[in-house]
Amino acid sequence: MNKQGRPTSIGGASSSAHETFTGNRALQLEEALLFELDNPGACGVDLDEPEPFTARLGNFERQGRIGLPSVSEPEVVRHYVRLSAKNYSIDAGLYPLGSCTMKHNPRLNEKMARLPGIGDLHPLQPVKTVQGALELMDTLAHWLKELTGMPGVALSPKAGAHGELCGMMAIRAALIARGEDEARSRVLVPESAHGTNPATAALLGYKVDAIPATKEGRVDLEAFKAKLGPDVAAIMLTNPNTCGLFERDIIDIADAVHEAGAYFYCDGANFNAIVGRVRPGDLGVDAMHINLHKTFSTPHGGGGPGAGPVVFSEALAPFAPRPYVVHGADGFRLVETAEDAKADGTTPFGRMTAFHGQMGMFVRALAYMMSHGSDGLRQVAEDAVLNANYVLASLKEDLSAPFEGPCMHEALFDDRFLKGTGVETLDFAKAMIDEGYHPMTMYFPLVVHGALLIEPTETESKQAVDLFIATLKDLARAAKSNDKERFTGAPYLSPRRRLDETAAARSPVLRWVPPAPKQAAE
Repeated sequence: MNKQGRPTSIGGASSSAHETFTGNRALQLEEALLFELDNPGACGVDLDEPEPFTARLGNFERQGRIGLPSVSEPEVVRHYVRLSAKNYSIDAGLYPLGSCTMKHNPRLNEKMARLPGIGDLHPLQPVKTVQGALELMDTLAHWLKELTGMPGVALSPKAGAHGELCGMMAIRAALIARGEDEARSRVLVPESAHGTNPATAALLGYKVDAIPATKEGRVDLEAFKAKLGPDVAAIMLTNPNTCGLFERDIIDIADAVHEAGAYFYCDGANFNAIVGRVRPGDLGVDAMHINLHKTFSTPHGGGGPGAGPVVFSEALAPFAPRPYVVHGADGFRLVETAEDAKADGTTPFGRMTAFHGQMGMFVRALAYMMSHGSDGLRQVAEDAVLNANYVLASLKEDLSAPFEGPCMHEALFDDRFLKGTGVETLDFAKAMIDEGYHPMTMYFPLVVHGALLIEPTETESKQAVDLFIATLKDLARAAKSNDKERFTGAPYLSPRRRLDETAAARSPVLRWVPPAPKQAAE
């Protein structure tokens, strides 16, 4: 809890707020830190007094308290329940966070992931005891290959960026097999790509060469072709790109890359916009990661668990990492060693994880696919794009769009509509919190000044989207009518006020210390 900058407690939220003895406002409770709930002697469990440790610890035996709070079980439960009630979630309302696809996670998926025999699997079980799990992984792999038009897939990567690393490592393995790894040291990355793309290339030791965007927000085809050469290993392109636009020249880009002897890596984070409508393999893509949490509804955020399978073209499929599932005469088995892979006719570059991937995410994704079917998955993309274009068309008169024409699954605005108001993108987003909305993605993509990136997904109803649109219209008109205080002090109604973010970044308070005892007035 940062004590610097603007006051953060709800007590000072508004000059007209009704004061209460407790600091609570109805059911919005003023929650203390867990350390502040410390009650020496309280405990949620009964533990026997341990035997003396002196003989084993010597002079290292602790002399004072460890510093953890003593709290009873009911107090701990109440504390975390009250904190959870302050969270914003997709179950509470519309989540417009663009580029992350915070879509509804059907409870059916959760039920499937907890079925006996699936929820209690262990990666070290004998293969003969997990035939059903391996069949499930094989079925998921089949669906991913069908939807992308790609003949190979690696299920083990744990996230999108991990999948990028996997795809680029397969590309490097293919270049090594051709004897061209040292000669091809450059990776082309459009300015409209996700930020993890250049980071992944740099991590592998490649020189990153940026490709500028046109005024329409897409890859400059002529600039791209001018950068091609015998030292290019690959292009890492996001499609649809970070501006929410489909790269119209993608087939020409793929043809040029392949003619130059390089490979085409596509960031598939935005596959939600085209699933069932476009197969990346048909566009000339060689490798593409798929965020199961974005496209196929597995939970997102909270530090994991994640899953970022990678699909491969025929040229790269032999280099996909171990382990992978094969179906033989004796049932399903995992190819886990270099010897097994050689016998199977493949040359994997190695392995990405200790085990086989995230089974819980595999189950949720496959449940989502099978419950929708091919026609339903196509409708997912159609509805996501429809909702985003409805937002774009409805708001373009009150906000300002940097690019003309329709978008894909996310609508992008810049800050020109705020010019001269004294209100910035951050202020606008903070005011949305008072209206009950989590802000959209801000200041990203970097190619658009003061960007506001909105993604309603396919799971929101017209009524929900209409209210969201009306709210943003009201905020935009308030900013233009010089109602500056509504923005620069926002949020007023949240559990905590806005921090002085500069001071918080430069002088963060990362450790709680007991407050000094108050002195009586003389």
